[in-house]
Amino acid sequence: MTRWLSGQLLVASPTIGDPNFARTVVLVVDHDRDGALGIVLNRPTETHVEAVVPDIAAMFAPDDVVHDGGPVQPDSLLTVAEFRDPAEAALLVLGRVGMVRGDEDPRCPDVDRARAYAGYAGWGPDQLDQEHAKGDWLVVPAFPDDLFLPDAEELWFRALERLGGPWARLADRPVDPSVN
Repeated sequence: MTRWLSGQLLVASPTIGDPNFARTVVLVVDHDRDGALGIVLNRPTETHVEAVVPDIAAMFAPDDVVHDGGPVQPDSLLTVAEFRDPAEAALLVLGRVGMVRGDEDPRCPDVDRARAYAGYAGWGPDQLDQEHAKGDWLVVPAFPDDLFLPDAEELWFRALERLGGPWARLADRPVDPSVN
């Protein structure tokens, strides 16, 4: 089965109107004929991981925060990590980067780095394909470091710069051009 956009970044077009996705970068975790699941990477919250999931806090740096992963099931927590042993991942997404199992196993997997997300983004069958065709999303190759940037809010700008051409010029545009 084709997993067309799995492991890629979706960069919100500057014209996207949905406030849930304005200036976001989404890692597509899975995409097939049944739909797609992604995680917004660049919306950190002020909530520390240790306050939410103390039993797996050892996977994270002491000051790591939970990120807003998307509007679907915002009370659920998804964890993405770079595994030392990729076989420990529930689902590999990009190289050694994958989803941490959410099952009853209380031990922390052996990871180099991790990030926690509250909620996720979801699309029904053909929905993401239609949004992409409409120009709502730009597709950019993902790199593991994209998922673990210290300043995640910079990822949208970096992804536009990576696209080059006119997209790179948009990366410098302020959110509100009237304050330029």
